[in-house]
Amino acid sequence: MFSIYILTHNEEIDIAACIESALLSDDVIVVDSFSDDRTIEIANRYPVRVVQHAFESHGKQRTWMLRSIPAKHEWVYILEADERMTPALFEECLTTILQPTHVGYYAAERVMFMGHWIRYSTQYPRYQLRLFDKHKVWFSDYGHTEREVVEGSTGFLTETYPHYTCSKGMSRWIDKHNHYSTNEAIETVHQLDKGKIQWREVWFGQSEVDRRRALKDLSLRMPFRPIVRFLYMYFLLGGFLDGRAGFSWCTLQAFYEYLILLKVWEIRHMPGSSSRDHSV
Repeated sequence: MFSIYILTHNEEIDIAACIESALLSDDVIVVDSFSDDRTIEIANRYPVRVVQHAFESHGKQRTWMLRSIPAKHEWVYILEADERMTPALFEECLTTILQPTHVGYYAAERVMFMGHWIRYSTQYPRYQLRLFDKHKVWFSDYGHTEREVVEGSTGFLTETYPHYTCSKGMSRWIDKHNHYSTNEAIETVHQLDKGKIQWREVWFGQSEVDRRRALKDLSLRMPFRPIVRFLYMYFLLGGFLDGRAGFSWCTLQAFYEYLILLKVWEIRHMPGSSSRDHSV
């Protein structure tokens, strides 16, 4: 068996369905960053542990969680509140940890948007480290999100999990990505000033994860990024095959890229801006 951590902040819309999907495990731990909605009230209705910790960053929150909250099992799985565990994925996780060949395993997400699985526009499969030995992994910060640091080798699961990326409504998505774009802009400036393109990883990365990260660093230097991203996602990846939802998704991603570019300009040309105040 393995433990399941669920990370939350104002997740009253998603938390019940997320917990119910996770109760396949006998050890479910909700880690909340002081929600001010009904998240805790709803979570407490279920046979789970609820722990609150002030949010500093995605990487620090995960690392604190792994190091400070005792789990019943050596192996753990991380769920976001807008994701779901599935019976098939749970069974594969159980089978995998019986005779593990790696210390961690990536699982691919199925992005659910406007009632559809956005398969083509999202560069499926997109992998996240989800199942791992909790003593062999910690997390650092990268842009608006986190990046795992693993002491050992990693593998890949075949089963996937659904990710309801706009379950809280379009306004919440826009607000969240407006915040994310600030952190992404800070990281972009850092990468442009100090980073370099890892050409070997672009072409010969050992895994899809390595190649994707190298391509992201390359894309930071590409002119007309928002337009290029839309064309790449909609035409080259086949986003048009996702129908109306695919067009909307590709447009939102191009808009997000444009927000990042505007904030990069702000950081470099307006030293007194709020974005500059958050730089490191």
